[in-house]
Amino acid sequence: MTHRILILGGTTEARQLAGKLAARADVSLTLSLAGRTGNPVAQGVPTRVGGFGGAGGLAAFLRETRIELLVDATHPYAAQISANAAAAAREAGVPIVALRRPGWEPAEGDRWTLVDNVAGAVTALAAAPRRVFLALGRQEVAAFEAAPEHHYLIRSVDPVEPRLAVPDATYLLARGPFREADERALLLEHRIDVVVSKNSGGEATYCKIAAARALGVEVVMIRRPALPDVASAETVDALAAMVDHFLGPAAERGV
Repeated sequence: MTHRILILGGTTEARQLAGKLAARADVSLTLSLAGRTGNPVAQGVPTRVGGFGGAGGLAAFLRETRIELLVDATHPYAAQISANAAAAAREAGVPIVALRRPGWEPAEGDRWTLVDNVAGAVTALAAAPRRVFLALGRQEVAAFEAAPEHHYLIRSVDPVEPRLAVPDATYLLARGPFREADERALLLEHRIDVVVSKNSGGEATYCKIAAARALGVEVVMIRRPALPDVASAETVDALAAMVDHFLGPAAERGV
């Protein structure tokens, strides 16, 4: 029997998991991308791009396509998508497992200021003009228009449109992973005083945190949002093993 699996992706781990599962002869796999990145990395498996219309739309999709397992491998800050996934799985009666990439922990020499959200990050910059590296992606940077006194270096995969209504901003288009030496050079070149970052976890974007530590640069770190309490794993290999567990009983029954 062929088992139908839907992976909600957009992360490196989602792509890696899809590659693992696609090698199985007993799996029919679809990888779903939200479509927020204009030119996503090639996935190498059947891919669906775009939203579902909330939890109800996703539940209908799960039923219509007879999905047997939903995998939430979205970004740690995609809290609404994860909430919709958990609700849709309950509504459709489909098992769900999630990849929960561990967050970064502060190390000796780090100068972290922890905040709960982007608005908190804006407040944490304080009033004195500073040179700020916004390493957030383009979705959240508009909030920093509330603090126009700072100079902003804004790095994103796709262009920020419209550009921020602030007098002093530099835009940089780039896609990770980044090397620590290059991140250190970037911070020095732009005379950065503070980095604003999400606690994304993983290795692909950690080098900016290591570079800030090495240079004594402050990091305003946005805490992770609360995510649904579903079965989860921290690594691709562990999640692949969980998939085996969920698919195993049906295979053993010869269904």
